[in-house]
Amino acid sequence: MNPPLPSPSSQPSPDFNRRDFFKAGSVAAMMAAMGGIPITGRAEDAKPGADGTLPVPKADPNFKEKPVGPPVKMGLIGLGAQGRDIITQLGRLPNAPLVAICDSYKSSVKRAAEAAPAAKIYDDYKALLEDKDVQGVVIATPTHLHREIALAAIAAGKHVYLEAPMAGSIEDARAISKAAAALPAKQIFQVGHAFRANPQHHHVFKFFRTGACGHTASASAQYNKKQSWRRASPNPDREKALNWRLFRETSLGLAGEIGIHAIDTASWYLDALPVSVSGFGGIQQWQDGREVEDTVHAVVEYPGGVRLHYSATLASGFQGEHQIFHGSDAAILIRDNKGWMFKEVDAPLLGWEVYARKDDFLSDSGIALVANATKILAQGKKPAEAASDTDSPLKYSLEKFVEHVNEGTKPECGWKEGFEAAVTAVKVNEAIVKNGKVTLEKSDFVV
Repeated sequence: MNPPLPSPSSQPSPDFNRRDFFKAGSVAAMMAAMGGIPITGRAEDAKPGADGTLPVPKADPNFKEKPVGPPVKMGLIGLGAQGRDIITQLGRLPNAPLVAICDSYKSSVKRAAEAAPAAKIYDDYKALLEDKDVQGVVIATPTHLHREIALAAIAAGKHVYLEAPMAGSIEDARAISKAAAALPAKQIFQVGHAFRANPQHHHVFKFFRTGACGHTASASAQYNKKQSWRRASPNPDREKALNWRLFRETSLGLAGEIGIHAIDTASWYLDALPVSVSGFGGIQQWQDGREVEDTVHAVVEYPGGVRLHYSATLASGFQGEHQIFHGSDAAILIRDNKGWMFKEVDAPLLGWEVYARKDDFLSDSGIALVANATKILAQGKKPAEAASDTDSPLKYSLEKFVEHVNEGTKPECGWKEGFEAAVTAVKVNEAIVKNGKVTLEKSDFVV
């Protein structure tokens, strides 16, 4: 397979200084200043013009969208913030009609019913699972409630999409995994690690795993967002239920509930399972009676000494959320469902970048890694539009779930991948709580 072709970026203004750089309002602006070069075509099709720039690649006339499969009638259990997002994303799929919704809280049901007026309403998940019209079930309840509902959905013969993390304890995750492992091949069980089904992450994955970064030295990831996680209710019992993420008994904390996605991506890219975790954290901002830390740090060690440093805070939104893989030849940055590669000055040529016009800023040059370029061109759009053409990873994950149901194929994140990620999340949270180191054994990942 021939390598893709980069197209040129523009020269940053000489007046663009460090202060302007940090005031840039978007990652796209930052990367343009650092020399973002979209990869959109094939090297052999490129003929630089007299000004040294490259032409826009022609759309592939043979490109065809994959035909949409038959409808899979969906039911949704859990109508909180994640559940409402799931309703939105399912509404963007032409073959995933939402026919049933369920939550024990009336206000959540009322809001969801407005967004899904055609869906039947249930206040008991068992009644929804008895509905023969429902083929696939999405479980988006709090993590600590997953086991009972997932086992019941599997036993009811439904196709199951279980939000990540799979469970709040290794014991619960193992019970779900054993049930899912025993399923017939055509009954689909998928865990909601959306990055594993996301075209952009797969596109970047190809560059990483083909050795474009050279020898992997380390990785880092962060989640910075100024928010309390707390939700208010006039009913004390309901308020405690709404704030399940704030208490140790019901939550895996920042690293387990949010960081699990970045940590799972590291395990996927490195094709390895961690051997130890060191962690620490504290309540630095929200002194409101919570038990779970609002600021955490963890170092996840993989075989061979490669380490992922993960940090997260609810006290500051500065620099947001991103993940970086550092290699001897290049680093890869993933942020806002986009990716860039930053090559070292002594890195060998990969071939295609000889055509690229590079603009340096702060000694870095970023090459944009853009997924779905052929599709974008076939739609008559320009390569530069690629960065804004990507959909939510959740949408892609739900779309793949429906596809797997129709085709009877194995999900990108089945029970095995979901279990391994859940074990890692539990151990990372354990290390943070004890402010120390936790060792992981191979047997920990065995179902």
